[in-house]
Amino acid sequence: MTATELQKNVEKALEEIRPFLKSDGGDIRLVDIEEGKRVKVELQGACVACNVNQMTLRSGVEMTIKKYAPQIEEVIDIS
Repeated sequence: MTATELQKNVEKALEEIRPFLKSDGGDIRLVDIEEGKRVKVELQGACVACNVNQMTLRSGVEMTIKKYAPQIEEVIDIS
C-alpha cells in the first residue's frame, strides 16, 4: 500500500468513527502517519476533556483504523 493509499484509508476510518464522536460534542483530526505504522491524531472538542477518551481511542479509533489499514501498529493522541 502506498503512502497516499494508506492516508486515504486512515481518513476513511476516521470518517466512520467521526459521527459517534460528534454526537458527544467531539471530533478527531489526522495529524501524521509515521513510518507507515504509527498514526497520530488529535482529539478535539468534548473528547479532549472526556475521562474515557483513552478507551475511545483504543477500542473505537484504533480498532477502526486497523480495519482499514491493518499494518498500523499504534494510534497516538497528541491532544
